[in-house]
Amino acid sequence: MPPKTPFKIFAGSATRYLAQKICSCAGCQLGNVQLTKFSDGEFATAYEETVRGAHVFLVQSTFPPADNLFELLMMIDAAKRASAYKIIAVVPYFGFARQDRKDQPRVSIGAKLVADMLSTAGIDRLVTMDLHADQIQGFFNIPVDHLYASSIFAPYIKQLNLKDMVVASPDVGGTKRANTYAKLFEVPMVICHKYRSKANVIDDMRIIGDVEGKNVIILDDMIDTAGTMTKASDMMMTAGAVSVRAFATHPVLSGKAYELIENSALTEVYVTDSIPLRQSSNKIKVLSIAPLLSETINGVYNCQSISTHFLI
Repeated sequence: MPPKTPFKIFAGSATRYLAQKICSCAGCQLGNVQLTKFSDGEFATAYEETVRGAHVFLVQSTFPPADNLFELLMMIDAAKRASAYKIIAVVPYFGFARQDRKDQPRVSIGAKLVADMLSTAGIDRLVTMDLHADQIQGFFNIPVDHLYASSIFAPYIKQLNLKDMVVASPDVGGTKRANTYAKLFEVPMVICHKYRSKANVIDDMRIIGDVEGKNVIILDDMIDTAGTMTKASDMMMTAGAVSVRAFATHPVLSGKAYELIENSALTEVYVTDSIPLRQSSNKIKVLSIAPLLSETINGVYNCQSISTHFLI
């Protein structure tokens, strides 16, 4: 039997902080990647150690700017040209995932385009977390390990030991996620029905279900402008809720998100470190996904099952 190939973990500049935590959990050193920037904004990547014949895990979330995605693509290309045995992209936050279908004439399907670029660049496998749309997995013709933050959030929610708890979905699209949590904790579920005339703008919102006298847990895959989350929390408190907490995997937090959260009725907002926070907040608490990703990398490398990390 041939000797087992080594594995190495590298990180793009945007997610190096997370890769260092992953390596600490895995008991290994983070590989060295040199990023050279030119005065016109162009950049080049180069590995400062051999990757020949190795399982190469590349950690990089692809949140804006698009340079983060392109840096990952160049790292993949460099690893392929350096004769890596397997190239596994670890993308905690998969950018452009909201463009998962053609919902109006003459628009692109950005998520499919990103999938094609990653595949063409040369990845053998993708590890990601809480995709905005589950069907994006089907955009790839390679194995996709789609992890869920529920394995981190659920135990933490249990530790809160909230009485009269109810689980809420901020929109109709998140009802499957909320229903899974509701079944786990054996509590009711409510839904926030919203109408948008354009992206990031909420024209109307209604709460379907009873929140009076309840401790509400709102669940979502991401917080972008925080408009939905904060408006929902304010409406729930007006409807008689005792407290409202939010759990969201990816803290995009663009625009006035931090200000809205601070001024909202939200008691606390729990997120992961899939994306670095731009500023601190008394209400925002970060739960690390590094142990989960470390276990997943170990499972992929040793050909072990990682299915326990897929669902609650």
